[in-house]
Amino acid sequence: MTIDSNDILNSILNSISRIDYIHSTEIPNMNLYMDQVTTLMEEGLSSTKRYDDDKILTKTMINNYTKNNLLPPPDKKKYSKEHVLVLIFIYYFKNILSIKDIETLLKPITEKYFHTDENLSMTDIYEEICSVQKSRIDSLQEELKTAFARSEGSFSKVHDDDKEQLQLFSLLCDLSFDVYVKKQIIEKLLDEVHPQE
Repeated sequence: MTIDSNDILNSILNSISRIDYIHSTEIPNMNLYMDQVTTLMEEGLSSTKRYDDDKILTKTMINNYTKNNLLPPPDKKKYSKEHVLVLIFIYYFKNILSIKDIETLLKPITEKYFHTDENLSMTDIYEEICSVQKSRIDSLQEELKTAFARSEGSFSKVHDDDKEQLQLFSLLCDLSFDVYVKKQIIEKLLDEVHPQE
């Protein structure tokens, strides 16, 4: 690929190195109204937006998540810190999983750890998951470099005018295949652990 592609790679690697999450300490320990929840999510997850006018979370989304049993109902129209943590999980899952799969994934967690006296809280679970994911950033950057190198080696016999476009297509297919396979694995695991009735 050309120097521009190397610039793109470096830009992507830099953005990956800056990936962060809403820390549980940034979520108030008091109950919030829906408008406060949407504002908190909008501010905390704004770096994940593709376009500036994308919405992270709307009132309709929150109501639908509650209606579809993804989110426990609010207490007198107020949402706890635990609600916000579950909403963050939903936000990330909704891009790759169906509503039913998200329910299957979250239900055992919310039933056991949402507003309970268990030794492990929703905050503990959230922080542990975020810590594990944050520790994977270096290996994700290496995987991306490998995918770029693979695509640069593809279509070596094609004329230069078409080569760059086909190599980019190769890279996007490579990354998409990775997402596709991981999605299949997630669905298979969910089906094994919680078979459909």
